Formats: sequence, C-alpha cells, structure tokens
Amino acid sequence: MAGILANFRNTVILSVILALLVVGAYATGPQGAGPIFVQAVFRWLHVFFGILWIGLLYYFNFVQIRKMPEIPAELKPAVSKYIAPEALFWFRWAALATVLMGLAIAGSRGYLAETLTLGFVGGYNPALDMQYALLGLGMWLGIIMMLNVWGIIWPNQKRALGIVEADADTKAKSARMAMLGSRTNLLLSIPMLASMSMSQSIFG
Repeated sequence: MAGILANFRNTVILSVILALLVVGAYATGPQGAGPIFVQAVFRWLHVFFGILWIGLLYYFNFVQIRKMPEIPAELKPAVSKYIAPEALFWFRWAALATVLMGLAIAGSRGYLAETLTLGFVGGYNPALDMQYALLGLGMWLGIIMMLNVWGIIWPNQKRALGIVEADADTKAKSARMAMLGSRTNLLLSIPMLASMSMSQSIFG
C-alpha cells in the first residue's frame, strides 16, 4: 500500500477505481441507471472539479500571492518555474470542467434556460422563479470566474512566469493583472458558493 500512496498517479487511479465501484453500487439502486443516476454522476463530477478549482484558487490567494514577497529572490524560481505552472494547469482545466458539469446538471434537471435567464425565461414570478434567480446568480458567477481564468489570469500568468516570451516590464504588468484577476475570483467565489450550496438545501 505504501508503494501506491508514494506515487501520485497510482493513488489517483486507485481512488478513481474505488469511486467507480461506489458509483456502480448506486446504479444498482431502485432508480437504476436512469436520469436521476445520470444527474448524480454529473453532481459528483461537478463537486470534485469544483473542489479542485476553488481549492487552488484559495491556495493562490490565501498562501502563494501573500507569501511570495517574503520569499528570498534566489528561491522564487522554485515557485514560478515548477509549482505555479503545475498548479495553473489543474486550476484552469478544473474551472472549465466545473462549469461544464454544472451546466450538465441544470440541463439534465430541465432548468438550464430558467437559471441562465435568472428565472425570466417565461416572465418572472417571485413565488416560482426565485429559486432559479438565486441558483442562476451562482451559475453566472461561476461562468464569469471560469472566463476570467481563461481570458485574464492564464494569459497574464504565461507572460509573468516566462512561459511565453515577454520583457521585464510586460512581465511585471502581467503579474499584477493576473493577481487582480485572481483576487476578483476570490471576491466572487464566496457569494457563488453561498448560492450553490444553499439552493440545494432550500429548494431541493
């Protein structure tokens, strides 16, 4: 077992196999592998990718961005050349997967149009559409955050980290833009999580 745990890839593979066994067990339940089961699979993947994405967002903001100024100059390349590019790989793809799985859940449950229009698709009725407005708010915050990852944070990080060629002035400006983009996502993430987590409990 220690040999498996000492290897990241083997640990992940074993974890996925165990998870698939659990998923398969749910498929043998009374609902079978029908629409409800498919929704449950989408939700599992949505939660997994969401934890990966937001976990890395919080790592960047709660740890890396705050502590980088305190790291001696000769040690900074250890972060900028090795840790940050790897973290950004998982960060950006998890962001995309989270949004896609969230849209898949809404689509499979039949309220994609309602949530994306904040309940206004057929005329807003507060008694019926408040749930779509609140959940849709969270969905739009997540979509904006994902677009921010791919459109602002990642392009600027590529220049700031030297993944693409840029002069020193451009690198400095790009680093600031990436930081501000990341802080924007931090700002949006907490209300987004409030919307997503409370909606399921309140409205089902």
